Amino acid sequence: MVPGEAAPPGPGSPRGSAEGAAAGRKQRAAARRKAFSLFVKAKEVPAASRCPGGGEGVRWRCCRQAFEELPGIHRHVALHHSGDVGRQAGLGAALAEAGGSPAGSAARPSGHSCSNPEISWALPDTSHVSHDDLTSQVGEVLLYYCYCEVKDPEKLCAWQKALCQHLHLTGKVRVASEGINGTVGGSKVATSLYIKVMLSQPLFKNILCQEDFKSSAGGAHCFPDLRVGVFKEIVPMGIDPKIVSYKETGIHLSPQEFHREVEQYLSQASQGQSDTILLDCRNFYESKIGHFQGCLAPDIRKFSYFPSYVDENLELFKDKRVLMYCTGGIRCERGSAYLRSKAVCREVYQLKGGIHKYLEEFPDGFYRGKLFVFDDRYAICSNEDIISACRYCGVLWDQYKLCSSQHCRQLVLTCPSCCNKGLTACCPVCQEKELKVTSRASGQTLKEECECTRRRPRVPIENVSPRMLDTGKD
Repeated sequence: MVPGEAAPPGPGSPRGSAEGAAAGRKQRAAARRKAFSLFVKAKEVPAASRCPGGGEGVRWRCCRQAFEELPGIHRHVALHHSGDVGRQAGLGAALAEAGGSPAGSAARPSGHSCSNPEISWALPDTSHVSHDDLTSQVGEVLLYYCYCEVKDPEKLCAWQKALCQHLHLTGKVRVASEGINGTVGGSKVATSLYIKVMLSQPLFKNILCQEDFKSSAGGAHCFPDLRVGVFKEIVPMGIDPKIVSYKETGIHLSPQEFHREVEQYLSQASQGQSDTILLDCRNFYESKIGHFQGCLAPDIRKFSYFPSYVDENLELFKDKRVLMYCTGGIRCERGSAYLRSKAVCREVYQLKGGIHKYLEEFPDGFYRGKLFVFDDRYAICSNEDIISACRYCGVLWDQYKLCSSQHCRQLVLTCPSCCNKGLTACCPVCQEKELKVTSRASGQTLKEECECTRRRPRVPIENVSPRMLDTGKD
């Protein structure tokens, strides 16, 4: 620094902070202008498709409308696609910070090995799709997972969030160093584009395939919002993936193979000769409304209790053949790996694609009742069986609602008749607390406690008994 010259403002000085904020605003404005320009460019009609008489004719198409002048398409995009432009601009900023490639461009050369390719930042071209088609309420819900090594979970998370926002999808996506697990809802156009882009992602190449996506009728309305985050596990079992890895999983059985195994198991069990356990890896409230005949359904509230359940019941699994199943297959990946790590079972098998895939092929097979799903639908059905009952009057009922007590998040089965009587809580304790809250000043908080959780052991200990031979005819 020249003697007598004032020192330049530091990053922490008021002047430096103001300049930094101004630079940030300029960068965001530039990103938005670029995103706007690219959006308009994507709506251009190819020259070969324009007016054959020599005039310019239609130059842009968007939302089933035609535009001949630039100001017209500009006004349309500004009025109807401001959110799309903003998301694209935000993605550009995120890519700049993360060092990624812009949407639609080739991925940068990567120093990773073939087994760990660079994450592609590409987003699908939606210029040929109208806004109404992309956001239609008539759609579907996708369920999928992919175990693979992810070097940069934060980058995958940022791309996944941008992709879902670009396609107007809602749902939940978990990203970790061990892979990705998601359930998203949207229009059929949007979910189709989502699958296409996921299959083209280099990170999932030769691992994820079309049949790994399970679909059911639904849409974006099945979820309250979009939640994408980075976690330690893509399914919360509570054990470090480095200790119990998905690479040590059980033997996968196709729905047809699993169906034959269950058929054989039920035949032998009816004669008291079975050496097999048909194990439901889900939570109690899931198996309560639907399960395979003859299954052992642990009375656990969370999958993170499953390892403790295995530890407390090792004798039950000793020298047994275990057939495991869950909703879509992901819990069996880690659950079977944990069971195998105990070295007590003779063999461990799991249903590939879970109940979801089984019901696609055997809607009237050995699975009876509804399939619980983790969205606002709570359940989907493939057969007419109702195997559960109203908590209050005992009439057959299998449609869950949230407990009406504000402090509780339990699910409750209460039929319309009982609902009309005001019986809308999961238990008498919650019902009483709800009455206290509504009768007193608002804002009062009560301890989260109810009869349902107090009575249930955190980890039940099974009794090796004729229950194992039950053929499951409820």
